[in-house]
Amino acid sequence: MASLTKPPYDPQLWEVLKNIPQEPPLSLETLQAERDGLSAEHSPEKVLTDPAISHREVNIPGPGGELMVSILEAKDSTRTNRPGIYYIHGGCFISGTRLTWIKPCFEWIKQCDAVLVTVEYRLAPEHPDPAPIEDCYAGLKWFSENASKLGVYPDQILLAGFSAGGALAAGIALMARDRNGPKPCAMCLIAPMLDDQNTTISTSQFLTEGALPGETNAIAWSWLLQGRTGEDVSIYAAPARAKDLSGLPDTWVDVGSAEVFRDECMAFAGRIWEAGGGCELHVWRGAWHGFDVSVPDANVAKTALETRLGWIKRVLGVEV
Repeated sequence: MASLTKPPYDPQLWEVLKNIPQEPPLSLETLQAERDGLSAEHSPEKVLTDPAISHREVNIPGPGGELMVSILEAKDSTRTNRPGIYYIHGGCFISGTRLTWIKPCFEWIKQCDAVLVTVEYRLAPEHPDPAPIEDCYAGLKWFSENASKLGVYPDQILLAGFSAGGALAAGIALMARDRNGPKPCAMCLIAPMLDDQNTTISTSQFLTEGALPGETNAIAWSWLLQGRTGEDVSIYAAPARAKDLSGLPDTWVDVGSAEVFRDECMAFAGRIWEAGGGCELHVWRGAWHGFDVSVPDANVAKTALETRLGWIKRVLGVEV
């Protein structure tokens, strides 16, 4: 049996992680406080502070009623054939808003002169699967169908997501493939939450510690899936269950070596290669979940952010 000795944390990241207060165990009783804290941390007043970025809100049709999307772009852009970015926020499917952890994307917008769209999808447990994935797919369809009106080249839309947003991005890529829907030019999965089964070594190593412990991961999946297991779990909800990963766009996957999602991310990238697809995988030594947004000045975070931006510029055809 493999040892459950944990890989070491990056020293700079550990200095921050060790001082983060331990959150109470996730429960239905603590969920609203979790949501309120995340919403306050990523409120429009705190997030939309870059003077070079404009922001507007639009209501679009969704499977359960209207959905709110935010459209962000460079204020000084004059192009009408820009690349697009469809970004899906994280929050374990149960918390967060369309602006959660979006600040690193501002550099993508400015460096690529891109239009970014992000959707306010419904959250579990009030809205279990398939509500979140269908909302996100509706947002992608709307973006693709309205690309020209937004000044975006329809064949140059990057699909991106962090954590649960990465799972939703991978899920709608599979959904678009199977429904003959929009065709993103590439897909950027940042520490994606892909596997509901919680059976990997990294899940066991970080079951009770880290920025996102394995125990929290299991609870969040149970709220999304509402008791479904095995073949009853859709591949769109849990992309790690997909047997066929062919036909996906060129993909980026990155993850920390000291976090719960490490092994499922590595396996997902490997299976894209097995299916003949293109994937670039980075495992950042000693990094925990969300390290790059939490400690952006750490050396490993700077490297991750710069390397990810370089890949995005390449797939969007921006000179590097």
